[in-house]
Amino acid sequence: MAQPSDHLPRGAWWDLFADPELRALEEEVATANQDLKIAEARLREARAAVRFNRAGLFPTISTTLGPRSVRESSNQPFLAPGSRPGSSGDLLWSLDMSYEVDLWGRVRRTVASARNEAQATAADLETARLSLQAELAIDYFELRAADAQQQLLDETVKAFEAALRLTMNRFQGGAAPKSDVAQAQTQLDTTRVQATDIAVQRAQFEHAIAVLIGKPPASFSLPRRPLDHRPPDIPIGVPSQLLERRPDIAAAERRVAEANEQIGIARAAYYPTVMLNASVGFEGSSFGNFLNASSLLWSVGASITRRSSTAGAGAPPPRRRAPPTTRRSRGVPADHPDRVQQVEDNLTALRVLEQEGQQQRQAVESAQDSLQLFTNRYRGGVDNLPPGDHGADRGAREPAERDRHPAAAGSAPACSW
Repeated sequence: MAQPSDHLPRGAWWDLFADPELRALEEEVATANQDLKIAEARLREARAAVRFNRAGLFPTISTTLGPRSVRESSNQPFLAPGSRPGSSGDLLWSLDMSYEVDLWGRVRRTVASARNEAQATAADLETARLSLQAELAIDYFELRAADAQQQLLDETVKAFEAALRLTMNRFQGGAAPKSDVAQAQTQLDTTRVQATDIAVQRAQFEHAIAVLIGKPPASFSLPRRPLDHRPPDIPIGVPSQLLERRPDIAAAERRVAEANEQIGIARAAYYPTVMLNASVGFEGSSFGNFLNASSLLWSVGASITRRSSTAGAGAPPPRRRAPPTTRRSRGVPADHPDRVQQVEDNLTALRVLEQEGQQQRQAVESAQDSLQLFTNRYRGGVDNLPPGDHGADRGAREPAERDRHPAAAGSAPACSW
């Protein structure tokens, strides 16, 4: 049987990547992101609702103290001719107590419903926090992957510029046709366009990070630093354990429990409300006799109230309308397969991307061997094209640099490490 484990501490899971800049950015998200502040305010509101509803379990005590003066109207009906209206005044202090006897569980269920809603709101906060932290990590590694591609393209531009100069010298010396110059120029211009596109993508990732940590994009920047380390082995666990730790799953389960309590509250409305009332105090005509024993007053009683006509507010709901648990639980199975799919997709992506990374590293090694062979053939006079014109090394290195980190190619992790 599954046991929710969303309450277990997740810790600073980004420390697995051993990146000081990422650690600093993740710490800023927790304190500066506006979406998290909104979620925290909703949690405080839900907890206050629990305290408010819990007060119904105890008696309500109130007190009244003050003078009172009453004068009758001269034009009151049925006043005898010739009589004068009277007047009176007194001092009154009373201590009143009322208590609802929770025979039908309305108060208890109200407190339980508010408690479940508070727990669901806390899970919503953790969901928002985890999503923002994962989004920041993805944007950060996408930015570093863009830095790696930018470095590669900058080196390629330099190589193609040198190749273009060499080809022009060969053309001027009659050793190469004009078409070789045009081809070298085209390769250089195309690579420059790619380098510009990467710069635009990097700026977009940088702006996304600035928004996540609550800073204006115009005043935020990260120094260029390509990916220089391999990703760590992530303790992913099995899919069922990951689902138990997901706070959004826990929030759905607690809202179903809340809806179940709402059914009990609605059923309690069919039965009368039993109240106990008591009052004690003093009433006198002046300060002199206000606290005398003869001025003592008190009352004790009970009341049973049942609303007989409320224009349909107390009537049972129509049969065609599903109860709250049915409506809420319909959303849980509808979302649950999607969440299971997210976990399975990300687990599969981690495994497949690791295999792809190994294949890309083999491709880079093969491309480097090919480049060395072409360079030797060119220096020996066997080939006319410079080694950079074959493009084998760049074609293999670009996807390898992009896929060195799984976060640069995947979506937000569906698990909480």
